[in-house]
Amino acid sequence: MKCFDILEIEKKIEIVDIGAAATAEIPVYKKLIDLELANLNAFEGDSRESKKLKDKFGNNIKLYEQFLYDGSKQTLYLAAPESGMTSLLKPKHNALNFFNGFNKIGEVKKMESVQTTKLDDISELPLIDFIKMDVQGAELTVLKNGSKKIKNCLVVQLEVSYICLYENQPGFGEIDLWMRSQGFVPHCFLDVKRWSIYPTIFNNNFRTAGNQLLESDIVYVKDPLNFELLSNEQLKKIAIISHYCFQSVDLSGFVFLELEKRNIVPKESYKKYITNVKEFK
Repeated sequence: MKCFDILEIEKKIEIVDIGAAATAEIPVYKKLIDLELANLNAFEGDSRESKKLKDKFGNNIKLYEQFLYDGSKQTLYLAAPESGMTSLLKPKHNALNFFNGFNKIGEVKKMESVQTTKLDDISELPLIDFIKMDVQGAELTVLKNGSKKIKNCLVVQLEVSYICLYENQPGFGEIDLWMRSQGFVPHCFLDVKRWSIYPTIFNNNFRTAGNQLLESDIVYVKDPLNFELLSNEQLKKIAIISHYCFQSVDLSGFVFLELEKRNIVPKESYKKYITNVKEFK
């Protein structure tokens, strides 16, 4: 028996990638798409990135070319596409100057007026199971204006900042407090980015990190101490996401035990999963 065969889900996992600009990195959810376990709904308002995303995912993507925020008109600060620093928030110059190279990396090439949309106002978008978001400081505003769409969300991957590079950008602490108020707890860091402080440069390369924290990709999950509040379907989806996206075997195992208690999966499912976990990667 393959343990993941018994976690049959009624509907595919609904993934929403907000700020889905094609970068060199492979998104953590790609395995779910490859296994046809999930649908990908991607938001990317920067038209320079649309073709890349379509080339990358083909028919496996539903692309929304909208800027998610609070529904108001905003100024878009366009940086070079490869910088990843295009934002609805204005760059904070003293913060950029604090880090080596960021006065060039974060340089604004052009400004445009754009109409933003609330996540809750995207009527055709289904309820979300997994959010990945990287919108250069606008994450918390997007979340607060999407509370209806994300009310059943199980996993959220966010980029959070320790020294904010944009004006009026919420820092990690503010985002963490809000996420906890919505029933989420931190699960893991996928990446912790450090940078060197101007003017000290290591190894003649301004990209060689010092100790100063810059930003991280952090994963939040619905609080495992309150798993009794979740449906069987939601628990199955958490087990699948945590295993394939984050290799969080212990979290998936914890879900198997909960499903055993509910008589949803056969007894010994947890044991078989842990014993044979390498077969399911």
